[in-house]
Amino acid sequence: MNAEIILTGTELLLGEITDTNSVMMARMLRDIGLDLHYKTTVGDNEARITDVVRHALNRVDVVLVSGGLGPTMDDVTRQAVAAATGRKLVYSKELEAQIAARFRRFGRKMGENNKRQAWIPEGAIPIENPVGTAPCFIVEMGRRAVICLPGVPRELEYQMRHAILPYLQKKMGSTQIIKARILRTCGVGESNIDRAIDDLMRGRNPTVGLAAHLGQVDIRITAKAATEEEADALIAPLEAEIRKRVGDFIFGVEEDTLAEVVGRLLQQRGLRLALVDTVAGGLLARRLEEAGFAEQLASALPFSSPESALAQLGLSTAGLREHPDALAKSIARYVSQPRVLGVSIIGPQKTATGPVVWVAVAHSRRVTLQTYSAIYSDSKVGREWITVQAFDRIWRWLR
Repeated sequence: MNAEIILTGTELLLGEITDTNSVMMARMLRDIGLDLHYKTTVGDNEARITDVVRHALNRVDVVLVSGGLGPTMDDVTRQAVAAATGRKLVYSKELEAQIAARFRRFGRKMGENNKRQAWIPEGAIPIENPVGTAPCFIVEMGRRAVICLPGVPRELEYQMRHAILPYLQKKMGSTQIIKARILRTCGVGESNIDRAIDDLMRGRNPTVGLAAHLGQVDIRITAKAATEEEADALIAPLEAEIRKRVGDFIFGVEEDTLAEVVGRLLQQRGLRLALVDTVAGGLLARRLEEAGFAEQLASALPFSSPESALAQLGLSTAGLREHPDALAKSIARYVSQPRVLGVSIIGPQKTATGPVVWVAVAHSRRVTLQTYSAIYSDSKVGREWITVQAFDRIWRWLR
C-alpha cells in the first residue's frame, strides 16, 4: 500500500508557520512500512482541496488530510472530501454530543459554530478526538481511504498513534517496518559520492539516496522488512560496502553533528582548542559550546581583520602569500602548549586565482594547511560553510 499526505492551510503557503505535521506523519508511516509517495500543501479553498484529494485518490491507496476541521468558515475539509468522494454531508448527533461533552470538560459552553464540526461525509467512520474539539473521520472507498485529521500538532499526533496507525496496520494485513540508516559525510561533494556508490543506488530493497547540506552530504540507506532485526540485516552489508568505498569521509551516523564528533574526540584525547578566526565570526566556537563542549575551548580569538590576526601570529600578509605553509607553523608556535590544539581560520586574502581562506591545524611539530575559495566568505552562508570545512580539518587531524 502507498499513501499521500495533504496539508491544508493558507498560512503554510504564506510561510507564516513551519510544517512539522508531515514530518511526524511520514516517520510514523515509515515505522509501519507504509510507503509515502507524495506530500501536497493546499490553501483553505474548497475547490482546490477537492481537486487535490481527487488527484490523490487516483494515485495512492491512503490519503491523509491534516487541517481544516475546525468551526470557522475557512475550515472546509469536510465539504471538500465529501465532494471529492461523491458523497453528501450528513449531520451526526453522536458527534455533536461528543463535542458538547468535551466543552463541558473544559468548563465552557459549546457555541453554535462548533456544530459545523458534527457534519461529515455520508457513510464516513467518525473518530472521537479526546484531546481536542475537532472530530476526525475516515471515508472508505473499497481498498482506498481518505483519513481526515486535525491540524493542531498535539491532537494530530495523538490521533495518529491511538487510532490511525492501528487502523492502517489492520488494513495493510501484514506489519512491516521501514528503517533508515543515515551515514553523515563531510569534505566531499555530492557528485563525488554519487560516482563512488552509483551502482549501490540502483537497488530496490534496501535503497540508497543522498541528501546534500551545506558542506556535508548524508547517505541514507532504507530497508523494508517484517522486523527491525531483518531490516538491520538488509542494511548491514550495504553499509559495510559504502564504508569501504567512502569511509574516509563518514564522520558520524544518524543525528551526529561535526561539532559533537570533534568535541568528543578532543575530550577523548585530552586536548583543548585554541582558535584564531577572522572569517567565521566565532561560529566554530559557538557550535562547540552549543554541542556541550565549552570546556574543550582553551581560547577563541575572533579578529576584525586578517592583518591584525597575522600580526598576532608574527606574520605579514605579503609573507603569507609567498609562504602560506608558514601559517600552520606560526599557529603551532603561538599555542606552544602541550595539550592545546591550535586552529586558525585566516582570510579572505586576495590571490592570483581569487580570494582565499586558509585553515591551519597545528600541534607541536604536526601541522596541516588547507586553502579554500572565499568568494562568499562575507555572507552568513559563507561563514557557515567555512566553519564546516574547519571542523572537517580538525576532525581529520584528530582522527
